[in-house]
Amino acid sequence: MNDNPKNSQQSFVAPGFFRRIAAMLYDGLLLLALILVTTASITLPLGMPSGAGLVFYQILLFELIPLLFFCGFWVKGGQTLGMRAWKLRVIRKDGSPVSWMDALKRHFAALLSWLALGLGFLWILVDPERLAWHDRLSNTRLQRLDQ
Repeated sequence: MNDNPKNSQQSFVAPGFFRRIAAMLYDGLLLLALILVTTASITLPLGMPSGAGLVFYQILLFELIPLLFFCGFWVKGGQTLGMRAWKLRVIRKDGSPVSWMDALKRHFAALLSWLALGLGFLWILVDPERLAWHDRLSNTRLQRLDQ
């Protein structure tokens, strides 16, 4: 298959629900490891933060680290490690690589998909193009690379 994103319009194959979930589980384990290492490197030498430090600590763990993890990988090649393992790539709707703005939109739209009790992800099961809410809201999509 031609991996040139500009030619992906002709060869686009949307991944199914279970392939996406498998990639998310893989990435979730990597993200958990990053959060644990960050927690250890902060709490072992300094102790558990309190007050405003606790708020910053929680924002760091639950928003900044995931945001940098996902957006960084998406912009730097279109794939997280889980997506690479499951042969997926995120691209813009027109087939071009995602920018930082696209990645940020996708990240926050994915949070919305989760906050709606995962309905944004389950939408893949009924969507004719197998797109999740965050795919549509960010004008991005996942592409299978093994077809």
